[in-house]
Amino acid sequence: MDDRYFLIEEARNGNQQATEKLLVNWQPTLKKMAFKQCSLNDVDDAVQESLAIIWRRIGTLKTVEAFPGWLFIIVKRECAKLMKQTHKLDEMPDDYQELFSYYSNNDLRLDLIAAIHSLPDKYRAVILLRDLEELSIGEIADKLLLTRMAVKSRIHRGRLMIQEYMAK
Repeated sequence: MDDRYFLIEEARNGNQQATEKLLVNWQPTLKKMAFKQCSLNDVDDAVQESLAIIWRRIGTLKTVEAFPGWLFIIVKRECAKLMKQTHKLDEMPDDYQELFSYYSNNDLRLDLIAAIHSLPDKYRAVILLRDLEELSIGEIADKLLLTRMAVKSRIHRGRLMIQEYMAK
C-alpha cells in the first residue's frame, strides 16, 4: 500500500497518532480547498470545522481512495454553512426573529434559521405553520390541502432534516 494511503488506513482503524499526523499533513490542502469554496473571512473557520469533522468521522470513510473527495465535500459543506451564517439576524424576517427570540445564543439562532432555510419548501411550510404559527395538524392539512398523515410525515421529516443540519 502506498505510504500516503497507509496513514489514512491507520486513521480509519482508530489510530489516534495516525489521525493527528494525517490532519497535520492535509491541513494545507484543506486550506487550498477552502480558499476556492469560501469567502476570505471564512477560510480558517471552515478549515478548523473540517478538521474536527474529519477527526470525528474518519472511521466512517469506506475506502482510503475516497479520502480526497470526502475532504472536498466536507470543506464545501462547511463553507456553505458559514456562508449561510453570515446573514445577520436583523436581515431575517420578523417572524423568524420572533420564533427564535427565546434563544440567548445568537449563533444558535442563526444555525436554526439557516437550518429552516435549507429545508425544501414543502417541509419548511409545515414546520413554520406548526412551530411559528402554532397551527394544529388539522388546520395545517386544511390550509395546504393535505391529509393529516401527510402533514405529520412532513413535520417529522422536516425536523429530522433540521437535526441533521444542526449536527454538521
